[in-house]
Amino acid sequence: MKRRLFLGVAIAVLGGQAWPQERVVRISAKKFTYTPDEVTLKLGEPVVLEFTTEDVHMGFKCVELGVRADILPGQVTRLKLTPEKAGTFGFFCDVFCGDDHELMSGTLTITA
Repeated sequence: MKRRLFLGVAIAVLGGQAWPQERVVRISAKKFTYTPDEVTLKLGEPVVLEFTTEDVHMGFKCVELGVRADILPGQVTRLKLTPEKAGTFGFFCDVFCGDDHELMSGTLTITA
């Protein structure tokens, strides 16, 4: 497989067809925050959200985009996503992780 850079976007060429390479966005979860807690993605751009935590089992859920993941200590959780609608959507921890669990949230902004 050859990798080429075309107009600032990495693409993979295989069998004469080209697909955009997935962009990786790393998100760290720690009692009781996500870092970063504001993520901007492009409509139709394939991404992988990579989650890590070092303290306790946590979750990630974005109801409007229909995605959810468990985030386990010492492991990398990969969530593939290709946004199909523009807007700003909230996400939150859906696994109780302590007394301030309800404060653990953020936003995904999808731009056209």
